[in-house]
Amino acid sequence: MGTAPEPKGKRRGGSGKIRRMPREVRERQMLDAAVEVFARRGYSAASMDEIAELAGASKPLVYLYLNSKEDLFSACIRREAEALMAALEVASEPDAPADARLWNGLRAFFAHTAEHPSGWAVLSCQARTHGEPFAVVVAELRQEIIRLVTGLIAATAAAAGRTDPPAGHEASGLAHALVGAAESLACWANARGDAVSSAQETAATLMNIAWTGLENLMNGHRWAPDARS
Repeated sequence: MGTAPEPKGKRRGGSGKIRRMPREVRERQMLDAAVEVFARRGYSAASMDEIAELAGASKPLVYLYLNSKEDLFSACIRREAEALMAALEVASEPDAPADARLWNGLRAFFAHTAEHPSGWAVLSCQARTHGEPFAVVVAELRQEIIRLVTGLIAATAAAAGRTDPPAGHEASGLAHALVGAAESLACWANARGDAVSSAQETAATLMNIAWTGLENLMNGHRWAPDARS
């Protein structure tokens, strides 16, 4: 006769006693599974049964740990947002030249979104299409990144010795444009299917556009529309 399977979420130790899996490990497995399912199915079509099966847990256990589908989705969004910000913060070098800081940030952003495509899909698409309260977390993440980029633009102006640096609204506008371009490029790169191998190339593409423009701006080479237009 075969041996009866052990209960899900438990394992046997050397003494033969069943040991429960630590809660934080089990929750991480649930969140990992949920991110995959939400990215693939979308929030509305995602099934708690599928999430539980992928996590190797029972559906009642998922509800016990994470309360509801809405709470589970919120937890996924917050975790992925915090992971992305952590990756950017690790890459930041406050004492590095401005161009190196921008380059490091872009590389970290594209490397992270390429290595975690499901997490990025949840942040860039799913969370934004379902309104409150999900979109709020993504908006907060975006504002934090924009704040960092705005500070970098100000630091670039200071390093160039500009006496007429971009005004607050102009620096903020440049930061919004740069972050929007990075988000769009990340989605484009992931859709190609080779985002991990081309993360540095993608970062260089945006760096060549962004840094050339910033450098010209800081050197006083501003573009202006032709008077005839």
